Amino acid sequence: QVQLVESGGGTVQAGGSLKLSCTASGNMFSNDAMGWYRQAPGKQRELVATISTVGRTTYDDSVKGRFTISRDGAKIYLQMDSLRFEDTAVYYCSVRRFGLRAPTYWGQGTQVTVSS
Repeated sequence: QVQLVESGGGTVQAGGSLKLSCTASGNMFSNDAMGWYRQAPGKQRELVATISTVGRTTYDDSVKGRFTISRDGAKIYLQMDSLRFEDTAVYYCSVRRFGLRAPTYWGQGTQVTVSS
């Protein structure tokens, strides 16, 4: 089992910045990928960004150039700049086991609200 705890959510005006943090504990493997997903009201959960153990990153097109994912061992961060109203969502930290296509573990989520 892996436990994930997110922090850093809040309310910010459009154009502002927030930084999310996530700490993983428990049975982490050395090749686990980690990432951030988000879910807005009435919408499906969607991928925001992922990072591998060697620092390879992927981003959804909607956040490229505005969000930056980083990793320090079992901790990951999401620096969110130039926030838009449509970035409002609950943000979830995730762990994906090597070889699997979908996350295996999820955090409890942290709310990000961008006011226009």
